[in-house]
Amino acid sequence: MSLIKFLTSKVFFKQVALAFVAVIVICFLLLQWLKSTTNHGEFIVVPDLTGKSLEVADIELKDNDLRMEIQDSANYNPKYPKYSVIEQYPLAGAKVKEDRKIQLILNPSGYRKVAVPNIVRRTFRQAKPTLEALGFVVGDISYQDDIGKDEVLAVRYKGKPIKAGEKLPLKSTIDLVLGNGNR
Repeated sequence: MSLIKFLTSKVFFKQVALAFVAVIVICFLLLQWLKSTTNHGEFIVVPDLTGKSLEVADIELKDNDLRMEIQDSANYNPKYPKYSVIEQYPLAGAKVKEDRKIQLILNPSGYRKVAVPNIVRRTFRQAKPTLEALGFVVGDISYQDDIGKDEVLAVRYKGKPIKAGEKLPLKSTIDLVLGNGNR
């Protein structure tokens, strides 16, 4: 039998039709299996966890068949309680599949600590921006007899003298003792 006669025979067309039907049936079964195992079309709405404690967030996520993953704490935010959720990803209201990890960023217990720079014997014009750039607040300014006018003579925190390199919480108020230009 020649190739042309075989390609135009009934047997060949039956085999092609059977192969076509088999491919369609296999694709249909595969799609149905995927739809059932991936819960196609079924979503869970992510709850808003912002401001809630870690325990409450864990309970809410478990009630919604979701898991939590704690990311590194962010900078302290005084608007939220300590160790509460300040950010989450995916955001509240997003639709996700069940058993999805929700990433939480917690509010630390306080501001991080920053080393006090060496500003003694520097002018107030140099010291103030240096302190503010590091996140400190310049508080009370007092003057003492010294030839260097507006030169920093001492640095104080809560009335106690501090030295360069000591670590204080961010946003701490630092008082300065400056020279008044008198001998």
